[in-house]
Amino acid sequence: MDKSNPSARNEGSVDTSTLVSEDGKNMKSVVCQRCGSKVLCPGMAIFAEKELFLPSMRKKTTINQSDGTLDGDTLTAHWLVDDMYTFENVGFTKDVGKVKYLICADCEIGPIGWHNLDDQKTFYVALDRVDHE
Repeated sequence: MDKSNPSARNEGSVDTSTLVSEDGKNMKSVVCQRCGSKVLCPGMAIFAEKELFLPSMRKKTTINQSDGTLDGDTLTAHWLVDDMYTFENVGFTKDVGKVKYLICADCEIGPIGWHNLDDQKTFYVALDRVDHE
C-alpha cells in the first residue's frame, strides 16, 4: 500500500501543502468540480502517490482508430479511501475489465477516481479531478 507523503511533489495546479495534514489526511472537504457535491469529508482519506490512468473527463472518451489508445491522463496524486462507505457521494461505473471508475453520484461527471476489483480496500480519487473547500 502507498504511504502518505505530505511533502510530495505537486501535480498540475494542485498545491498539496494546503490540502494534506501532518498525518497525511485530507484537511478540506473533497467536492465535485462541476456541481460542488461533497465526495469526502475532511480527515477521511489519506494522500497517496500511485500512477493510475483515468480516461478523459473533458470530452466523450473515444478510442483512437489508428492505434487503439484511449484519451486520458496518467495521474499520480490521489486520495486513498479503504472503505466505499466512507464516501459521502460517489457512484461507480460498470466494470471496465477489472476496474470500476468513480464518478460524482449527483451530476455523473467523471471519472474522478479508480477502483481495482481485485482489491476491495483501495479506492483512489485523483486530486486533479476534484476541488477542495
